[in-house]
Amino acid sequence: MPQPEADSAGRLAIVVVRSGGIAGLSKQWRAEPDAERTPHWRELVESCPWDAEAPPTAGADRYQWRIEVHDGGSPVHQARLGDGQIEGPWRTLVDEVRHAHQPRPTAR
Repeated sequence: MPQPEADSAGRLAIVVVRSGGIAGLSKQWRAEPDAERTPHWRELVESCPWDAEAPPTAGADRYQWRIEVHDGGSPVHQARLGDGQIEGPWRTLVDEVRHAHQPRPTAR
């Protein structure tokens, strides 16, 4: 399972990892907002029900999601959700992270 990359000191970072499905592959997205956009991202993060018990999801070959929020390198929120649980504020957060993700250049 992919692990989040090292965080920049003092920066907010949101990592979303989707794994499973028919092929069992994992995909990772990461958003590290600049200072100007950080309040918007904090609002998105705090709108999610981090402490709520997630209802179980059924079905084979469904995606599993891991969402982590790091603030200054320290994890402050973590959630593991089934595909059917990515709705409401979770869906908004996941979609924003996926949209904001900037692939890092690979070394040659």
